[in-house]
Amino acid sequence: MQPLLADAVDVARAALLDAGETGVGAYLGVAAEDDCAATHRFAAELPGYRGWQWAVVVAAAPGSDRVTVSELALLPGPDALVAPRWVPWNERIRPGDLGPGDLLAPPAGDPRLVPGYVATGDPEIDETALEIGLGRTQVMSLEGRLEAAQRWYDGDYGPDSEMAKAAPSTCRLCGFYLPLAGSLRAAFGVCGNEFAADGHVVHSAYGCGAHSDTTLPTGAGSPVHEAYDDSAVEVVALPPAEAGAEAHAQAGADADGRDAAPTDAEGTVPEASEETGSGSAGDTESAENTESTENTESTEDTTAEPAAVAPPEQTD
Repeated sequence: MQPLLADAVDVARAALLDAGETGVGAYLGVAAEDDCAATHRFAAELPGYRGWQWAVVVAAAPGSDRVTVSELALLPGPDALVAPRWVPWNERIRPGDLGPGDLLAPPAGDPRLVPGYVATGDPEIDETALEIGLGRTQVMSLEGRLEAAQRWYDGDYGPDSEMAKAAPSTCRLCGFYLPLAGSLRAAFGVCGNEFAADGHVVHSAYGCGAHSDTTLPTGAGSPVHEAYDDSAVEVVALPPAEAGAEAHAQAGADADGRDAAPTDAEGTVPEASEETGSGSAGDTESAENTESTENTESTEDTTAEPAAVAPPEQTD
């Protein structure tokens, strides 16, 4: 490398600044492109461009006393964050992407397809071919059938699914199982039970709880969950609704303290005492009569007219 090219660091940095570029960081080094050109690199300190570098190519003819700038560019470094490799659209298609109205032609030379029977124009040959299922220009190859079989085997309706592991039997023995035609008949079919995997391709070793030979459990319980012992549950008889309402009303009266009789520490009503008369029925009746009399007098006082008061008699 010419010393003139290796020493052109300031020229390269000035070229970036004159072009209006920002984020020109530390100098990273120079590399020779050929005898007349070299590339100087600077760290790019730009948001979102971690690990990128500014590259400035300078050139000088042999024997020249000055260099010129050929080009400058922002290039990814060895540790740069870069976008993933671009993938053509036909390679980005995934199962489930096809929607109503979309067209998806098989790629040229698709290994999943091989040439099939082509109509000859002879009615007798063509009608016989249609009867035995021929008449298509392409049919699935062995490779295509094996790929499809592997997908179905590993899918939700394969023998290793959780539903199949808990099933009482397999689709092979189910009355709703409709085997496929051709070479896939030995292992796959379509479910015809609307309450199960209706319309889906299922493996013959797949199964579910809607098997045609399913019977009601006889005490064995679920094959997945342990049986629940309900004999340990204590059944408590609740009082009738009316009795419950009366008990609630009585509890409210007792809480009020006006209708409840006094009780001792054991919760019994004490007997009447001859000496003190406490707790006697007579006292209770007397209290009730007194309260009734007071209530009556109070009522009469509020409704009757006030009586005239006679003057006191005078005595000699």
